[in-house]
Amino acid sequence: MNAQQLAVIMPQARARVDLFLAPLAAAMAEFEISTPARQAAFLATVAHESRQLAALEENLNYSAEALMRTWPQRFPPATAAAYARQPERIGNRAYAGREGNRDEASGDGWRNRGAGAIQLTFENNHAACARHFVVPRGEIAAWLRTPAGACRSAAWFWSVNRVNAWADTLDFDGVCDVVNRGKKTAVVGDAIGWKERLALYQVALQVLS
Repeated sequence: MNAQQLAVIMPQARARVDLFLAPLAAAMAEFEISTPARQAAFLATVAHESRQLAALEENLNYSAEALMRTWPQRFPPATAAAYARQPERIGNRAYAGREGNRDEASGDGWRNRGAGAIQLTFENNHAACARHFVVPRGEIAAWLRTPAGACRSAAWFWSVNRVNAWADTLDFDGVCDVVNRGKKTAVVGDAIGWKERLALYQVALQVLS
């Protein structure tokens, strides 16, 4: 992959291509994201999750309506109205008691919110990533927000979850399900942002093939 190819795959990232080209290439090489099919799926996923490399941390500034739509069980109408447009409170409630996070009052939800090129989330993932890369646990949040950390953590997550297996068969729906939901689902195209993900993937396949 060269700079021109990356700019075509992520046209909104043109100003950031020089900053991210080497870290992306190195991360893909490190974790065997080595074929056009694998790279297309990975880069399309990164493009969607990071808003084409513009956002290396999750934006939790939700309206009440968006909270009810995204987390209907955690934010019924009255709760959504009370939490709307308060990102830290939203993160602490939305991610409380899940995947190693403690309760809402602990602050784990906000502390372990999505970060990196594919928005690594939760205590379990952040701690495992820190161990793998030998980054002190207290420094992993900052590391995930650097170009190298964002790219390497994304490729590590891809490898740990064996996403290459789905990419190899050109099952991009499977790729999106595993990344977005943790497992393959029965419904095609039900991953959040499916249409944008698919459009990015189709461009990436064409550019890299």
